[in-house]
Amino acid sequence: MKKKNVIALLLFVLAVLPSAAQKFALVDMEYILKNIPAYERANEQLNQTSKKWQAEVEALNKQAKTLYDNYQNESVFLSAEQKKVKEEEILKKEKEASELKKKYFSPEGELYKKRESLIGPIQDEIYTAVKTVAEQRGYQLILDRASDNGIIFASPAADISNEVLGKLGYSK
Repeated sequence: MKKKNVIALLLFVLAVLPSAAQKFALVDMEYILKNIPAYERANEQLNQTSKKWQAEVEALNKQAKTLYDNYQNESVFLSAEQKKVKEEEILKKEKEASELKKKYFSPEGELYKKRESLIGPIQDEIYTAVKTVAEQRGYQLILDRASDNGIIFASPAADISNEVLGKLGYSK
């Protein structure tokens, strides 16, 4: 009789455990972002700004290369003092290009700041919508299926991306 009780208790525990399991869901951030027009506009603005700034840096690099090429062609005719002046001019132009590149494209640069100002509010809004959906539906964990986090298979039923878009006002 004791053995039957242990088996019954074990079966009961196994039946109850799945109902006590944590609830989770998936979102596809790439899909969500692709369906938000403000994100697309911000990305386009960032791309245009980046191209403009890259052209400025390339122009300075081209000027430095031209100075260097001219120096190479004229060096046999220049005095030591003239060579020194030309070399300093080349180095100054290269440094100017390097500093401009750093100003625009470094991790603390203007492009990063512009990205934060344009895309940060959109990401915050998405986070708030995801959090709201999670709280309403009782999810303890929400994973981004678009990131490389090792999800091998995920049921489409677990994907709440369209619900998040709905909370943001973009119905799909």
